[in-house]
Amino acid sequence: MNKIKFIIVGSGWRSLYYVRAAKALPDIFELCAMYCRTEEKAQKMAKEHHIHTTTSIDECVNYKPDFAVVVVNKTSIAEVSMEWMRRGFTVLCETPAALNMETLNKLWDMHNQGYKLVVAEQYTSYPEYRALLKVVERNIIGEPDCLNISLAHEYHGASLMRALLQVSSDMDFTVSAKTYQFPTTETLTRYDLYKDGRIADKKRCVATFEFADGKVALYDFDSEQYRSPIRKNTLKLQGSRGEIIDRTVYYLDEKNEPVISEIRVEKRGIETECENPNLCHVEEVTAITFEDDSLYTPEFGLCSLAQDETAVASLMRRTAAYSRGGTTEPYPLKDALQDAYMAILLREADASQKKISSSKQVWHEA
Repeated sequence: MNKIKFIIVGSGWRSLYYVRAAKALPDIFELCAMYCRTEEKAQKMAKEHHIHTTTSIDECVNYKPDFAVVVVNKTSIAEVSMEWMRRGFTVLCETPAALNMETLNKLWDMHNQGYKLVVAEQYTSYPEYRALLKVVERNIIGEPDCLNISLAHEYHGASLMRALLQVSSDMDFTVSAKTYQFPTTETLTRYDLYKDGRIADKKRCVATFEFADGKVALYDFDSEQYRSPIRKNTLKLQGSRGEIIDRTVYYLDEKNEPVISEIRVEKRGIETECENPNLCHVEEVTAITFEDDSLYTPEFGLCSLAQDETAVASLMRRTAAYSRGGTTEPYPLKDALQDAYMAILLREADASQKKISSSKQVWHEA
């Protein structure tokens, strides 16, 4: 494949994940430009991140990139994605696909008309979660049927739930939810590290998803969880012959003897010159093994990317192949729309304090 050319539409926090991926892999990716709405913003981003920026749509069109990354605020992302698809671009948009059913249906209509949209749902492409899914697929714990998941919020959580429980995106479900508030010591935000012990009330949503095939996901997510060192990501996945708790696998062998094995994740630490406390130290996954088998080797070789950026780079490469005529979507749009739909019903269940039932949507009609 020739070098992958792309543009970025938007200049927020998530846009920089794509910038870092491109800078780490210059032989694979070429960032043609970051499109900003104002000249002031364009100059700021160019100066701070040493990238080419523009306020010209025509300039972006003339680059003829493989795709446009749309990374704007959640309330605008679907409309902006549709605008750039109408200009002839394959779009790789940040999550969620949309915030309401009307817009989700519009996106599906455009998909049926031949427009190409990929939603950057990156969690199942994380090296650790890709490896975990390979262990689940081996069926050594039996068919998974119950999941306790405290890893990711709303649509990201929905994607991981279905993948780990091996539930199809068209499976009916019910959801009940409640949000609590607890005093929590603040530590790390997107931009700052607090060490003064300040405490604030933080939200924690607890929900139960019950699928039509009898499988259950117990969802638990704290608003501090993505970055706080005192709020651990964790999961427990159970099947008829065992369970997986984080990286430890408990199962019965062919003789029904109990076995305990670890999914071993090897990482290397990299110090950077970035002043942001989230980015001054990067951990790159170098290998993942389970028993005698390799589950993961770096897709791009060692390139100093953290798991999120590694997942983003993988989606970018597969989006380029899809844009160039490949028939396989990196992340099927019907799955991304279902992620957003599950998040909508989760919020509805939380607000109403009622159990909400799903219904079949147009993206699952035959």
